[in-house]
Amino acid sequence: MGVLFDFFPILLFFVVYKLAGIYAATAVMIVAAALQMALTWWRKREVRPLHVLSTVLVLIFGSLTLIIHDEIFVKWKPTAVYWLFAAGFLASHWFKMPLIQRALGSELTLPALVWRRLNLGWALAFAVMGAINLYVVYHFSTETWVNFKLFGLLGLTLLFALAQGLYVMRYLDEGKA
Repeated sequence: MGVLFDFFPILLFFVVYKLAGIYAATAVMIVAAALQMALTWWRKREVRPLHVLSTVLVLIFGSLTLIIHDEIFVKWKPTAVYWLFAAGFLASHWFKMPLIQRALGSELTLPALVWRRLNLGWALAFAVMGAINLYVVYHFSTETWVNFKLFGLLGLTLLFALAQGLYVMRYLDEGKA
């Protein structure tokens, strides 16, 4: 249920796009993202900062798409999210604890150098995925972009997470693995 809940807005966007087009899908995604954040707050009494950022960007870019009636704004939203994530990961590199270590440090025990490499890897991955999204936006149809948004970007994220997992495996303490 948790994973499906996390992808609730994008799945609804995809389904509604197929049934009613980009503007209806954008409106549904705005409502779904706001509802998702409200339900998360109601259930846990907290919302992760990255979730808040993503929802705010859905509201901004989605609203611009609907008000100006130009789909380019909703197409730019994933890039904005990815590039802000990349900037956050990169900026955290110069603080006491990299962002990836804050997120996973209670689950994993890794050398400081490995945490820094993982953090830089995620920063680079998010920057590249944002650029790839823009390539698809400007070189392919909206139909292709919608499919890429769900399957391509999600697939790239999962592949990168898997690669990171394989990299981390050799540094795990035998007792914690």
